[in-house]
Amino acid sequence: MKLRFKTRIALHYLIATAIVIAIVFLVIFNVVKNTVYQSLDEDLTYEANVHMAELDKANLRFANREEWEEREHTEAEVNPVFVQIIDNNETITDKSPNLHEDELSFDASKSHNTHFNSYLTNEIVRQVQVPIFVNKHINGYVITAMSFESSQNLISQLLKILLLSYPIILLGLFFVSSFLAGNSIEPIKAITKTTKRINNNNLSERVVLPIHKDELYDLSESINDLLQRIEDTLQRERQFTSDASHELRTPLASLRGTLEIVNRKDRSVEEYKDKINFSLQEIDRMSDIVTQLLYLARFDYKVSDQEKTGQLIPIIDECIERYNAIIHKKEIQIKFKAHPNTNIEVSSYYTYLIIDNILSNAIKYSNQNGCITIELLKKHNEVVCSIMDEGIGINRDDISKLFNPFFRSESLEHKDISGTGLGLAIVKKAVDAIGATIQIKSKKGKGTRVEISFNIK
Repeated sequence: MKLRFKTRIALHYLIATAIVIAIVFLVIFNVVKNTVYQSLDEDLTYEANVHMAELDKANLRFANREEWEEREHTEAEVNPVFVQIIDNNETITDKSPNLHEDELSFDASKSHNTHFNSYLTNEIVRQVQVPIFVNKHINGYVITAMSFESSQNLISQLLKILLLSYPIILLGLFFVSSFLAGNSIEPIKAITKTTKRINNNNLSERVVLPIHKDELYDLSESINDLLQRIEDTLQRERQFTSDASHELRTPLASLRGTLEIVNRKDRSVEEYKDKINFSLQEIDRMSDIVTQLLYLARFDYKVSDQEKTGQLIPIIDECIERYNAIIHKKEIQIKFKAHPNTNIEVSSYYTYLIIDNILSNAIKYSNQNGCITIELLKKHNEVVCSIMDEGIGINRDDISKLFNPFFRSESLEHKDISGTGLGLAIVKKAVDAIGATIQIKSKKGKGTRVEISFNIK
């Protein structure tokens, strides 16, 4: 049978409570029952001892029988005590006046001084058999009994009350627990309604966090974090699609136009080679654009603890080695200075992306026979990597836009310098991913200085 979550909670609570109540009721019943028996047994033992003291043990008769009979006529007993004396042959030698013609039964199977239930003319009585010792030999027994009817009725009435109240209490508990469970899962209903409203066009909506910071608060917060990650992923996907379609349209148009021109008429080998080389350049450009767009799309702004690390100086050396041919071609001088305690552990992948893109820009925008200075300096809990060129510089108004995808400062003035405008956007995301910071300072015609501050782990 399929039950609602609220009903399941109520049932689980009811089962647990039912077990506890059953144990409590059982304890109450046994305590009351044992208390009644104990009280009655103490009275019986007391009466047996009193009458034992009044007994003529040799003749097995009450010494003050007349006084006892007179007391019985003048006093009304609420719970009368029945006393009977028997000898070893179970013959009655004397008994209390209130027994009249009735007799108390003797049970030889019961141990001495043991209290047990018996019957006196179809009435339940509680009795005890106390042996009478004469010269250390049993000469007979004093049998003392009291009516057990009222006590039995009390115990039976208690049992009926407990058995009757048990299902009533459980039924009431079920409705109360169902009501409380319903109130408890109201935040879950709110979460469900919110998540049902959220779709691909409404990812900005979030689950309202409960007032109390309990498990439901943690659940709501986790759902909001999940929605944020989904929204970020879809946003990157949309951005990638938009950027790719925008940026690839121009080289594809150029490539198509070139091929259409080539296809119109026969041309010389040199013309064919020229157009083919141009087409290959456009294909390389598209390949670079796709590669860099993929870099941008894959960032999730969080570096895991398992991310591979490496030392900062070897990563910089590797980046310099990669551009060795271009550096020699432009006859650029590289000055690299690392101060003590600056060769720290950093994320290999992200740091390589950062240094590679910045160094590439420094080389690209440096003049022939220029100079690039790379310096590592420790400041407080950070190591600052400074890369400074003496190139064409950047317009002051454009510095704040450098991290925007596809932005290139004064691109029309530098058509001979290739680029997609994605490098610094990649750098910014990589810097954010490892918790570093970046700052760019530049002066038109004087050069550019880029500072990346790495936190020391």
